[in-house]
Amino acid sequence: MFRVDPYEPVGTLKPLARDIWIVDGPVIGMKWLWTELPFPTRMTVVRLSSGDLWVHSPVALSGGLKAELAELGPVRYLVAPNKIHYWWIGEWRIAYPDALAFAAPRVEERAAPHGISFDRELRDAPEEAWAGEIGQVLVPGSFMTEAVFLHRPSSTLILADLIENFEMAMVHGVFGRFLMRLGGVAHPHGSMPKDLRATFYGHKDDVKRAVETMISWKPERIVLSHGRCYEENAVAELRRAFRWAGIGGA
Repeated sequence: MFRVDPYEPVGTLKPLARDIWIVDGPVIGMKWLWTELPFPTRMTVVRLSSGDLWVHSPVALSGGLKAELAELGPVRYLVAPNKIHYWWIGEWRIAYPDALAFAAPRVEERAAPHGISFDRELRDAPEEAWAGEIGQVLVPGSFMTEAVFLHRPSSTLILADLIENFEMAMVHGVFGRFLMRLGGVAHPHGSMPKDLRATFYGHKDDVKRAVETMISWKPERIVLSHGRCYEENAVAELRRAFRWAGIGGA
């Protein structure tokens, strides 16, 4: 087992742009073949014009984080963008009983055995509650479908697992760095992990259409759930990372 450093400090709001924050969470272990891979976690918080908070891929909820969120506004929307990013929704639903929980397709079937439920399934169009401020598109694959979002006021694209971008300085151990490079997720050339990418090959046309939609949004930055975010040149990074799906251009 190798080690990956978390993005300290964890469990606290970090401003990204006006009305959008990220929160870095703990490093968690994900089962892979015969071993367990460490993944730093990250969530995104958007304050809508209504003052309500929209939370993407919630991380572990601490008392300190809850207090910080209370200063921003009421938590109203919890989003599980794919079937891997739902784990802490249950504790957030307990902490915020008035919040609505949304899940990408096929998330609920995986979460239900763990006692985690959702109010609505995300579609290939934004929900009415945030349609004017957050763009939305589904990226379907055989293993999972990921919902991708754009915070329009800050031109920020929000992804979960479609691109991972691990900084090698934060990965401890030759074996770990080897795996990251082998998987195609080493910074600055982050992309979809090759094993996950294989599950999307039968849907390459759908992936291409979705990525073309993301490019048409002209995002300025990309927030990732795992690894270093792309703070500039977002469109160029999308074209590079999804070349395997037939996306071309400079």
